[in-house]
Amino acid sequence: MKPVLYVIKIGGQVVENAALLGPLLDAFAALPGFKVLVHGGGKRASELSRTLGIEPAMVDGRRITDVSTLDVVTMVYAGLINKNLVAGLQARSVNALGLSGADGNAILARRRAAGAIDYGFVGDVVSVNAALLNELMQGGRCPVCCPITHDGSGQLLNTNADTIASAIAVALTEYYSVRLWYCFEKPGVLLDPDDDGSVIATLTPDVYAEYRAQGIITAGMIPKLDNAFAAIRQGVESVVIANPENVFKGAGTMLTTLY
Repeated sequence: MKPVLYVIKIGGQVVENAALLGPLLDAFAALPGFKVLVHGGGKRASELSRTLGIEPAMVDGRRITDVSTLDVVTMVYAGLINKNLVAGLQARSVNALGLSGADGNAILARRRAAGAIDYGFVGDVVSVNAALLNELMQGGRCPVCCPITHDGSGQLLNTNADTIASAIAVALTEYYSVRLWYCFEKPGVLLDPDDDGSVIATLTPDVYAEYRAQGIITAGMIPKLDNAFAAIRQGVESVVIANPENVFKGAGTMLTTLY
């Protein structure tokens, strides 16, 4: 029987809210066994971009990344946020190690070809170095992964953090029974974004497609759910989407491919 691994992705609204982040890191540190933390930080990146006179551009929750924006997100994701999370976990006796995709060739990506939309220096994951991540965890380290990848030829790329979490979870099914948790500021996927009591307890692909067509599920929730369903189709044991309070209790929105 494979050991259990928790892959937990935290979004920018959680990262930047001390009232949410502190308890989440406490709960993460208390998780038994093997674990990987993946983080975003889009809100902080957008704030710094505006401070520098660069207006962020988003399409369906995905950031258009020109040269200047790539510099900003690299500084914010791989630097400020990643190292603060690593320090926070070290303070909680978790031997955390911060990684971008370039570090140890952890995540190789390919620049997305320009189509109807040119996303710029945005990368789509080609491969995850599961052997490296497994070696780190078996050696007592906890990877903390940011959404900066590389193409193997010296170019850094911005890759959606939800995609990173899904790809890591899928790759590590070779070694572990993987549970993927997406942790953000809401109690789950909501029927009404303004009503925290409207959590969808269980979501199937058909229901998701219907809600998306009706405009109930939009913007940044779309890539999150696309990646979550991709993970369970490829062997991840379970996927939960919830806030810090709910996700560690197994509450929130559970994704399933069963009908």
